[in-house]
Amino acid sequence: MKGTMESGPTTGQAGLFAHDLPAGIRARSERALAALFEAGPTVVAFSGGADSALVLAMAVRALGADQVIAATSVAPSVARSELASAEAFAAELGVRHEWPRTQELRRADYRANRRDRCYFCKSELADTLLRLAEGLGCRTVATGTNADDAVDPFRPGIRAADERGVIAPLRDAGLTKREVREISRSWGLRTWNKPASPCLASRIAYGVPIDAARLERVEAAEASVREALGSLGVESRNLRVRDLGERVRIELDAPYDQLLEEAGELRSAIDRAGFTGVPLDVSAFRSGALNLLDT
Repeated sequence: MKGTMESGPTTGQAGLFAHDLPAGIRARSERALAALFEAGPTVVAFSGGADSALVLAMAVRALGADQVIAATSVAPSVARSELASAEAFAAELGVRHEWPRTQELRRADYRANRRDRCYFCKSELADTLLRLAEGLGCRTVATGTNADDAVDPFRPGIRAADERGVIAPLRDAGLTKREVREISRSWGLRTWNKPASPCLASRIAYGVPIDAARLERVEAAEASVREALGSLGVESRNLRVRDLGERVRIELDAPYDQLLEEAGELRSAIDRAGFTGVPLDVSAFRSGALNLLDT
């Protein structure tokens, strides 16, 4: 994959600049595509979510599939349920898909789970992907960080990536999460409305030490709760099981949180996952809830 493309972005591909997009969004998407073209052969940090999926699709359209590699981290903090859909999406685009193992649990600062935990996680990821890129002849590593992420005060992981020269074409082009979804829908990407699914460590309250067993328990609990919701005929788009140390909290879309607050099925689901005897709360879903003071 060494070398660079000799011409501009492949504008002949269908839907590259979708005309049903508002002019401002189209202009910002073109800036992101241009940045990826200028970057040359690229490894995309591909979680399978809407943001990184759009960056991967943009990179393919700007450079061609043979100049792009999707890299999906394999680690205890990554939900296994996300891996199959990531694999399918990368295959649809025809890109090489790598599965590097990251070792964030070996970092004491990560395990300590202070409020800057993401800095050490993203440092590990960026270092791993930069080594991968070098070995595969790629010049650049790109992430799916968007413009909304950049204004969030609780994103030390962005600083870790920036320090290492990892690029963020969506953020730098000014594309928000809403616009990411709008572009993705216009391009026919099946990830356009996929709910956010941050790493499992984000479910564990700051100050509660992280280890593989805690991460596995949270993942098992969310799977068990989804199964219980299905038996109740409930489909909550957003679901989190938060390990708060002395208690556990299930977060569901309103009004299901109130309707199911006393549901024995949720208590049983949590118990099956290993939270037996831990006090349980059920509340409304809040993105980034553990960054708030009233957790």
